[in-house]
Amino acid sequence: MIGKDSGVMKAWEATMRKTHAVAKKRANSIFGTISLGQAAEAEDIPDDYDDKEDENEVYDVYLEEKVLANGDYYTGEWANNYPHGLGKYLWTDGCMYVGDWFKGKTKGKGRFSWPSGATYEGEFRSGYMDGTGTYTGCNGETYKGQWVLNLKHGHGFKSYANGDWFDGEWRRDLQDGEGRYEWKDDSHYVGEWRNGTISGKGKFVWANGNVFEGFWEDDVPKGNGTFKWPDGSYYEGNFCKDSKDQDGTYHPCESADGEGPSEWDPQELYNELSAYVVCPGEKVQVMPSHKRLAVWRSTKSESAKNRRMSVDGRVSLGLDRGDRLQMWDAVDSDASSVKTPTMGSDLEEDLTALRVEDVAENLGQLQPLRAPKKAKKQGEIICKGHKNYELMLNLQLGIRHSVARPPSASDVKPAAFDPKEKIWTRFPPEGSKHTPPHPSCDFKWKDYCPVVFRTLRNLFMVDPADYMLSICGSEALRELSSPGKSGSFFYLTSDDRYMIKTMKKAEVKVLLRLLPSYYNHFRDYKNTLLTKYYGLHCVKLNGTIQKKVRFIIMGNLFRSEFITHRRYDLKGSSLGRTSDKPETEISETTILKDLDLNFIFQLEKSQFEEFCRQVDKDCEILEQEGIMDYSLLVGIYFKDISPDGEIIPIQARTPVGPSCFPASGDSENEGTPPTSSEDTNEPPSDSSSVILGVNMPARVERTVRRSGCELQLIGEPIGEFYNVALTFGIIDILQDYDISKKLEHAYKSIQYDPTSISAVDPIQYSRRFRDFILRIFTENS
Repeated sequence: MIGKDSGVMKAWEATMRKTHAVAKKRANSIFGTISLGQAAEAEDIPDDYDDKEDENEVYDVYLEEKVLANGDYYTGEWANNYPHGLGKYLWTDGCMYVGDWFKGKTKGKGRFSWPSGATYEGEFRSGYMDGTGTYTGCNGETYKGQWVLNLKHGHGFKSYANGDWFDGEWRRDLQDGEGRYEWKDDSHYVGEWRNGTISGKGKFVWANGNVFEGFWEDDVPKGNGTFKWPDGSYYEGNFCKDSKDQDGTYHPCESADGEGPSEWDPQELYNELSAYVVCPGEKVQVMPSHKRLAVWRSTKSESAKNRRMSVDGRVSLGLDRGDRLQMWDAVDSDASSVKTPTMGSDLEEDLTALRVEDVAENLGQLQPLRAPKKAKKQGEIICKGHKNYELMLNLQLGIRHSVARPPSASDVKPAAFDPKEKIWTRFPPEGSKHTPPHPSCDFKWKDYCPVVFRTLRNLFMVDPADYMLSICGSEALRELSSPGKSGSFFYLTSDDRYMIKTMKKAEVKVLLRLLPSYYNHFRDYKNTLLTKYYGLHCVKLNGTIQKKVRFIIMGNLFRSEFITHRRYDLKGSSLGRTSDKPETEISETTILKDLDLNFIFQLEKSQFEEFCRQVDKDCEILEQEGIMDYSLLVGIYFKDISPDGEIIPIQARTPVGPSCFPASGDSENEGTPPTSSEDTNEPPSDSSSVILGVNMPARVERTVRRSGCELQLIGEPIGEFYNVALTFGIIDILQDYDISKKLEHAYKSIQYDPTSISAVDPIQYSRRFRDFILRIFTENS
């Protein structure tokens, strides 16, 4: 037996002391002054957390694509039988990581997504969320800030699902240090926190102006403090939840008309504070570091090299008999159960390149922006002989009848919103007591909720005569060449003022359900960005066919005196969100999408603040009504274009507003050629007369995506600015999260990142849409 004084025992004791010292130093470097035991309670520190000795090792990196025996899938860069470099790993339970790997562990920039819809995007280290990153929960809450070993640790900003938010210091996933917590009614606390509770010195301000400033313990005042009223009176003393231990003095306001209470019980303070609870937040059940990885390990030294990338960038999925599967931290399993791929072999295109790269290498390849090629007037004129000629006549006859009919009521009552509130009118060819003779077929005309839509038209300041003339004038409607994605057909009036869209029965039901909220929203918010609807109608052909065609009449967003040089339909999702058109084929009517966007929009401060408020309000009503899949349609008019069609950037940063659109006599604009011979007018220069979303003077900054970042939603700004006018609005607001959308979400989630697809539930859609829009629109600085 080895004695205590033996050399072996002394060596062992020296080794243990050294090990504990290193572990303690490592723990303190991560969590400050907490003990190693406390760090281990939070989560064990990985052995290789600070190990940098292998980072300079040279690896033979190549591309691999593997479907593993347990059903997991990996595609990306590979070295020494491990993911190493940029890659994508999809677990069978729906979790997915896309980003940087180092020797089989997530390290660097990446994005981890849960099947619930929650995501983390930011820095990783040894498999842990570690560094700077943003977590977005499935309930809509977000945290953006510092992380250590999957825990919020350092400075961070958290927005809760109930509308509260906290901005301050975190320690081991709890508020600890200085911070500000604000409730959704604008009441807030600023001061010290300890272990997730209000403890220490701080100030609480109520929305009504009352203030308490003093010492706190476990979320309630305890110790010396002062309660102040807005009129200047205050109560000063020792506060305690137990009334026996409290005492103090009330000081009335010095002015004669002070309205402070003559007597005040400090217990009222605790009663008021009982309504203000710090939101616990969402708990993450499975951390990225908990996910085990299945890895394809080859027993043949040359087999990996033989599976390198081919000339076209693809890799072979052929399996050698000498290969076997190994689960890290698990037993080896047999490769006989390897499944054939069920997903496309080009999944490497789905990799989100989150690795930080220098954008400067792409700037040399940038081409100057050019004005799009001229486009013919949209649509085909519906003349006699057209297949929809009679349908157009029926529509025009019905609109003329509806607008000319005297109003049945002067005000909108609740009954006016009833879906059964509709008026049928028959239009025989020979005419009737209420309808004129006409050359079309016998049909019936239906008006849905006519009183509501008549009131909406008045709210939109639409003159009935002009409205009737635009739709039912001597000039025919124009039919767009192809139906939309939903299968609906679109018609434009000759003056481009109104757009008419055919609707499915399900869309009509959604609009009628939405109509009361929609009406109240437009009545309360004159600057709302939601699509304006002017009328809902149906044409029913009499006879054996009994065909019904339902129509909605809405405003045409891009009806303007100015050319729209770029049009974008933006949702905030990435899957399929590209037009796939080269720059040379883009015309003035091309609708571009999220992954085509190469600008950040800058608005003047007051206009940007109004824009943010309105986007919040509009998204809120759509979320409440269960609507998703809507878009922000944006049109850009470039102010300065040379005679050869090149868009001229601003030479120096100038403030947004009148100076963005100088008068023709201004010296800074001398020698600048006009945009085109057709553009003789300027967008409004007086900021006070600007209407939100209508030809707004603004500035855009050009962006560039990093090389290999096909799915990067927002590119890197490069400091190249352009004077523009912006037109924008929220469209397609009649899609609810029905069974077809739920099935689409389930099906696509199997193949793709669930956060990248459009079909998600209304709450998640609203949060993602709002976050994306408020990242591409910024305040001009």
